[in-house]
Amino acid sequence: MTREHFWTGLVDDAATFPPGDADLASAVQAYAARSGDEAALVGAFVVRDTDLPALPAGFAGPVSVVVTGGAGQLAGPAALCAKRGLSLAGLDVALRDLDDLAGNARRVVAAVDAARAEGVLGEEAPVHVELPQSEATYAWLAAADEVAAAELRIKLRTGGVEPHQHPAAPLLASWIDAALDRETPFRCTAGLHRARRHTADDGAERHGFVNVLAATRRAFDGASAEEVVATLEDRALEADPTELAGARRWFTSFGSCSIDEPMADIRALGVHGPS
Repeated sequence: MTREHFWTGLVDDAATFPPGDADLASAVQAYAARSGDEAALVGAFVVRDTDLPALPAGFAGPVSVVVTGGAGQLAGPAALCAKRGLSLAGLDVALRDLDDLAGNARRVVAAVDAARAEGVLGEEAPVHVELPQSEATYAWLAAADEVAAAELRIKLRTGGVEPHQHPAAPLLASWIDAALDRETPFRCTAGLHRARRHTADDGAERHGFVNVLAATRRAFDGASAEEVVATLEDRALEADPTELAGARRWFTSFGSCSIDEPMADIRALGVHGPS
């Protein structure tokens, strides 16, 4: 896929999710009103499956649907998108059975296969499986194996409303390594509002999306674990736009309740990717 800039389609609009918590009508209006660089930056509109019926008729943007239940509730939102003529950019489903992550992943795979066989979920619509915010243990990696074997994608939670929900750099580096080792694209959610790593007002060490892009590319190019961690922790990171663009094959996008903050940082960096 040719990208005009490394940041084209990088941010999925998750305005209705914490901590933004915008009402659906306002979020839809803001999404539709964007133009120029802001429109180029934003990819899909992220919506909970429970809010999907409330999307206004004629919504034109691609929608990424977060499944709030288990694997058994995966087909319904896909079918509703097809019925309403919505462009489904993908489905996100979290693994919640912490005692059997691999088994949970297999149930998701089976549900995806069934939905595709029934024709309610197109082959081109990616499914992201959110792995828990925990160490990449044998069980965690076994679940990642199931996701990769089925050619689904991984979702990584890179932040949250509480400081402890922001993973330390070595933990995030291990997740990135696991995804790359399995040649599996991933998307991130939460915490990546700013381009570079920084300390937020609540004291949390927050990752920067430019750091994650650069770390992904450098890990793919064979950097050591220590080098990847250092890249994630670099508060003054200078990265080549071509390097960042190359990372988008693997780190595809991140969800953010704020579009203004990432856009402001990109403009401040003054960098552009290859045409």
